[in-house]
Amino acid sequence: MVVPSQRVLLISLLLLLVSTTLVHAKGNKPKAQGGGGGSVDGDDAAAGDNVDETDDTATQGGNKKQLDHGPVTYDARSVIINGKHQLLFSGSIHYPRSPVEMWPDILRKARRGGLNVIQTYVFWNIHEPEKGQWNFEGNYDLVKFIRMIQDNGMYAILRVGPFIQAEWNHGGLPYWLREVPDVIFRSDNAPYKKHMEEYVTKIMKLMKDNKLFSPQGGPIILAQIENEYNAIQLAYRELGDSYVQWAANLAVGQNIGVPWVMCKQVDAPDPVINTCNGRHCGDTFVGPNKPNKPALWTENWTAQYRVFGDPPSQRPAEDIAFSVARFFSKGGSLTNYYMYHGGTNFGRTSAVFTTTRYYDEAPLDEYAFQREPKWSHLKDLHKSINLCKKTLLTGIPGTQRLGPDTEVRFYEKPGTECAAFIANNHTTLEATVNWRGQNYLLPPKSISVLPDCKTVVFNTHHIVSQHNARNFVTSAKQMNWEMHLEPVATVEQVPVNNRELQELYGLLKDKTDYAWYTTSIELGPYDLPMKDTISPVVRIPSLGHAMLVFVNDEYAGSQHGTHADKGFVFEAPVKMKKGTNHISLLCMTVGLPALTICILAMKDSGAYMEHRYAGPRSVTILGLNTGTIDVSANGWGHRAGLNGEKLQVFTEQGAQKVQWTKATGKGRALTWYKTTFDAPPGGDPCAIRMTGMGKGMIWVNGISIGRHWMSFLSPLGQPTQTEYHIPRAFIKPKNLLVVLEEEPSDPKDIEIITVNRDTICSLIGQDYPGHVKYWDRKAGILQHAPGKSLQATALLNCPDYKKISKIEFASYGNPDGSCGALTIGTCNAPESKKVVEDLCLGKMICTVPLDPKLFFKAGDPCPGTKKNLMIQALCSFNTQAYLPRTLQNLETPKHRQNH
Repeated sequence: MVVPSQRVLLISLLLLLVSTTLVHAKGNKPKAQGGGGGSVDGDDAAAGDNVDETDDTATQGGNKKQLDHGPVTYDARSVIINGKHQLLFSGSIHYPRSPVEMWPDILRKARRGGLNVIQTYVFWNIHEPEKGQWNFEGNYDLVKFIRMIQDNGMYAILRVGPFIQAEWNHGGLPYWLREVPDVIFRSDNAPYKKHMEEYVTKIMKLMKDNKLFSPQGGPIILAQIENEYNAIQLAYRELGDSYVQWAANLAVGQNIGVPWVMCKQVDAPDPVINTCNGRHCGDTFVGPNKPNKPALWTENWTAQYRVFGDPPSQRPAEDIAFSVARFFSKGGSLTNYYMYHGGTNFGRTSAVFTTTRYYDEAPLDEYAFQREPKWSHLKDLHKSINLCKKTLLTGIPGTQRLGPDTEVRFYEKPGTECAAFIANNHTTLEATVNWRGQNYLLPPKSISVLPDCKTVVFNTHHIVSQHNARNFVTSAKQMNWEMHLEPVATVEQVPVNNRELQELYGLLKDKTDYAWYTTSIELGPYDLPMKDTISPVVRIPSLGHAMLVFVNDEYAGSQHGTHADKGFVFEAPVKMKKGTNHISLLCMTVGLPALTICILAMKDSGAYMEHRYAGPRSVTILGLNTGTIDVSANGWGHRAGLNGEKLQVFTEQGAQKVQWTKATGKGRALTWYKTTFDAPPGGDPCAIRMTGMGKGMIWVNGISIGRHWMSFLSPLGQPTQTEYHIPRAFIKPKNLLVVLEEEPSDPKDIEIITVNRDTICSLIGQDYPGHVKYWDRKAGILQHAPGKSLQATALLNCPDYKKISKIEFASYGNPDGSCGALTIGTCNAPESKKVVEDLCLGKMICTVPLDPKLFFKAGDPCPGTKKNLMIQALCSFNTQAYLPRTLQNLETPKHRQNH
C-alpha cells in the first residue's frame, strides 16, 4: 500500500513526466535562413553537429541552430544548400512503420544522435491502394512527417521510387498495377510508364503545394527516382537502358529545385547523381560517374533485415563507425543509415516472409529505444567528423602509407588547418604508428580521428559511450481465453467456379492472406485400400507460400516454403471414405515479393514481378486401389478470405457476431482466440510474447499488429521473432486481443509484457581516448572543455529521467562479457562495486574515472595486466525505499536480451 507521503511523491513524478513529455512532443518550427554563396557551414554548429549535449538526457534540447534553406546544387565535393557545402549524416525512418504518436520521440532522438537529415521512401501502395483513391491520413500522412522532420531541425531526402523494395509488400507497387493490361513493371513499357508518371507527378505536386522543397523554405534537399535498378537492368536488355533514361528525364522534368539521385545506378544520366548502397561504400563504391558529382552513400546497412526462419544477426557499432569514417576520409559527404529506426510491419505490409519486426538492430530499436552502444557511438563519430568539417570541405587531400596495414588520410590548408584519419586495416592485430613525430596506438580494424592532425578525439574501435540491455517484464499472463473455430469451407459453401486451380496472387488481389480451394471426389468401396495399414496420400506441389489441408473437415497437416525457396510439396496420409470426399485447401501468402537481387535468382527479384505466381500447381491422390488420381482439373471452388475476416471478429462489434467458447487445451487448426487485458501500468512500450503459438495474425482493439510465426524455427532451434510490438497508441484502459491461429495451439502461455532498457553498462579500457563530447572547435582552434578529463571515464546515464537504483556489477581489472552478462576476470579490485556505488547510486548521470588509486587502496596486485572498468547498473524511477513497483519486478540478467 502507498502511504500518503509516497502518494504525493508518485503524483508529483507523474505530473513531471506528463509535462516534460508534452514539451518534447511540441516542436518549434525553425524559420528559413539565407546565406552567402560558395562557403562552408563551418566550424561551429552546423545542423547535426550535436554541440552542447553533454549529458544526453531527455532534458537536453540539443542544438537549436536553424536550417539553411534555399537553392540546392552540388559539386564534386558535396551537396550545396543555399551556397554552403555540407556534410550530411542521414538516417532512414519510414513513417508507416510507426504510429504518428511515436514520430516526435523518434525524430528527437535521431536529431540528438547527430543526424541532420532523415530519409524516407514514399509508399505508393498505401497511398493509392485502389486506382484514383488516395490516402494520406494517420501514419500515412507524408506531409505531416516531412514537416515534423523540419520542426526537429533536420533536412529530408525523399525516395519516390515508385519501386522501393524496402522489404515492403510488393516493393511499394499497388496490386492493381499488376492487372493493368500488357503492363511490364520497371521497363520501357507504355502502360507502366503512364501510371508511374501520374504517381510521381502527384507526389511532387503534393510536396510543392505544401512548400516542402528547400528552395521553398522546406526541408527536402534531395529526391530519388527508381531503386537499385542496375541489379535487374540486364533482364530488360535495351528496354532497361531506355527506361533509365526516361525515368531520369521524368524526375528532372518535375522542376522541384533539388537534385535527384539514383542508388546503385552506375549509368545514372546527368544531372542525376549515382549513389552507393552497402556496408562498406568507402571501399566498394566505384565513385560518381562524372567528376562534378559528389560521393553519396544512400544506404549504410546498420544490420540485416530478417525473414522468418532466420537466426539473429547484428552489425557491431565498431564496424559501422569504421565504414563511415573510411567513407568521409576518402571524400564522401553524405552517409545514410538504413535503417536508423526500423519500426514494425503492421498488418500485412511486410514483403514475402519478412518478419513483423523490422531492423530491430538499428540505432533506435523497434520500440524507439536507443540501442547502445550503437546510437551513442555513432553520435560520437558524427561529432568527431564535424570537428573536421571545414577542413574536409576546403582542404587539400593527401594519403600516406605508414605500414603494410596502416595509412593516414589527411586534409590540409597549409599553415592554417589540418584534419587526419589514421587507419589500421588489419582485422586482428593492433598497431603503433608514428606520424609527424608522434606515436599513435591503433586497435585492429580501426580509424582514429584527429581534427587538428595531432589529437585523437575518437577511435572507431574504442567505445567510450555506454551500453544497455533490453528487458521484458511480464504485465499479464494466464488470461481468460475464448475460442471460435473458423468454418472449414467445402464445395457446399464454396461451389466449383473453375475447372482448374486458380493462381493465388490473382485470387487474393492483396486483400487478404487466405484463400479456399475446394473440390470433392466420389470413391467406391473398391477404390479404397483393403488393409488398415495403408492409407491414401495427398500430394500437392505448390509455388508458395503456405497451406493447410483438410479432408472431410479433418485437419491433414500444413506445409510452407521459405524465403529462399517459396515452393514446397505437401504430402500426408489422409482418411477417405466411401462416397463423397471433400478436399479443402487453405492457401496463403506471407507478403508479396519485393526484393531486387541477382537476375540469376529471379524468384524474388524486382525483375518481371508482374509474372510472379503462387499457389497450388496440382493435386493428386496416391495409394488408391485404382491407382493415382489427378484431381487438378476436377473442378474447383475458390474464395478469398476467411469468414472471421468478413465478419471482423477481431473488433468489438464483429466479435459479437459469432459464438465463442472457453479455450481449454490445444485447439484445432484454424481457430480464433479472444481475450481482454488491462493497460500495463507506467509508460514503457508494450508487446505480446506469443509462447506456445504457431502461425497467424494478431489484433489489438481491431488494429492488426502483424503476422506472428513461432513454429518456423531458425537453424538455432528458436523462433525468429517471439515478441510483437503493441504501440501505446493502440492501447486503451481495457483492451480486446484477438489471435488468428492457423496451427493446433494453446494460448495459455501468451503474455502481455512491457519493454525497457533500464540496464545500462560502461565498458572502458585504460588506453581509450577521452570523450569527444568534451571537444569543440572555436575560431578554428580545437579546444577541450575546462575541468573535463582527457582520459577515458566510465559514463552512466539513465534514460527517461530515471535514476541509478542498483549497481549490479562493477570490476576494475580484466573483467569480460557484454552488457547483461559481465563476469569478473583473474584481476579484480575488491572495492570496485563500493567505489561505483558511492559515486553513482541515486543519480541520473554519473562518471567514474579510471584511476588506479581509486580502486587499489593498497597497491596494484596485478601490475602486468592492462586494466579495464566494467559496470552494470539498473535504472528506475524509484529506489526500493518509496515506490511499490520495486526492482524485484524486473527480469534477472539471464532473461535480458543483450542487444
